[in-house]
Amino acid sequence: MSKFEYEDLIVDIPDYPEPGVVFKDITPLFADEKGFSAAIDDISEHFLGSGITKVVGAEARGFLVGTPVAYRLGAGFVPARKPGKLPRETYSQTYALEYGTDELQIHKDALTADDRVLVIDDLVATGGTSVATAKLVEQSGAKVCGFAFILELEFLHPRETIAKEYDQDVYSLIKVQ
Repeated sequence: MSKFEYEDLIVDIPDYPEPGVVFKDITPLFADEKGFSAAIDDISEHFLGSGITKVVGAEARGFLVGTPVAYRLGAGFVPARKPGKLPRETYSQTYALEYGTDELQIHKDALTADDRVLVIDDLVATGGTSVATAKLVEQSGAKVCGFAFILELEFLHPRETIAKEYDQDVYSLIKVQ
């Protein structure tokens, strides 16, 4: 892993999207050519040699991290999208949010039983989106081999949520306590 100071490129936005919440804005990291390159390199290097054949990224910022990581790993990229965004037959997975539910979908022909998959997103909070994405991977018959994030909100205990379902590697560049 590089010695890059990722935290210097994360901006705290108090009271967004509602009072009492401190939003962690990672778009300055994406905008910084050295920071973004280091983040993609560090995530990719962590999973090099693990046989990843596909990277699945959750809509929408998971696309921004997942596609360059897939490229670096020599793997394909599969988007996990909101309902109604994919034109062919899909697998669907509903998951709980703090105030309701949401759903993700992937194309049924995007993965095969031979695929070894890295689930990736920009941020992991409660872990619900990551588990839902992994369950989509399993519906296709593929194997989940790891989880990767730029930012992990440790105080929400996402690793516990993921560990209830999966014992694969969970890798984060930045951990917020």
